Amino acid sequence: MTALLEGKTALVFGVANDRSIAWSIAEQMHAHGARVELSYASEPLQRRVEPLAAQIGSRFVRQCDLTDDAAIADLFSTAAREIGTIDILVHAVAYADRTDLQGRFSDTSRSGFALAMDVSVYSLVAIAHAALPLMKPGASIVTLSYYGGQKVAPNYNVMGVAKAALESSVRYLAADLGPQGVRVNAISAGPIRTLSAQAVSGFRTAAAKAESVAPLRRGIAADDVANAAVWLGSDMARNVTGDVLFVDAGYNIMAGGTDPDSGAQGPQ
Repeated sequence: MTALLEGKTALVFGVANDRSIAWSIAEQMHAHGARVELSYASEPLQRRVEPLAAQIGSRFVRQCDLTDDAAIADLFSTAAREIGTIDILVHAVAYADRTDLQGRFSDTSRSGFALAMDVSVYSLVAIAHAALPLMKPGASIVTLSYYGGQKVAPNYNVMGVAKAALESSVRYLAADLGPQGVRVNAISAGPIRTLSAQAVSGFRTAAAKAESVAPLRRGIAADDVANAAVWLGSDMARNVTGDVLFVDAGYNIMAGGTDPDSGAQGPQ
């Protein structure tokens, strides 16, 4: 296998356990020759993350609350000393209160809306800003989105609105950081059975529908997203920025309500 990331250093935010998409990305980037360092969200995750970090030789493994500006500043100050330059920054962070992922979107509380936006969207802006002094021309920032940010997905509710804001933030960051040679992109993944996905009511039904409707008639795995992240982090994608790359077996191209066995449906 060609090592697409040889000589590059990646800092990955969002690893929670060995089923995390963030962990698959970290593994694949390591397999492609990158030095991969990790940051996790809270102290209880330490016992899960540190053994994973050891598997890929990570030497910088730090907890960071991405809702705390002082914590972010401290992490990147330490990273400047212990890592040096960062070639790839991976943002795999999202959160909404479970009660806001069921029922009606119009019932979302003010505090629930603010929480989802802060953790799922502003965190990208915050770490991009803090990481920029450590990033040289050719560096890449990658975040994770979902089709529920572009179309209404049942029970995705406030997280769908947050993903829409995240994708817009990707475009604005790409425009801001492009003159410094830093690229910013998002991967919109199909349904993947991660721990966090189980918080979305009706997830299993939605995943089964996606598999039956997608042109390739299959679901996707975390490794599929990881492979796309490797490409976006590599020099092969050096002229790709501000984009949302769909990795969903083609599900996003299908019109809503399409029955895969009876042809296209719609006005005649």
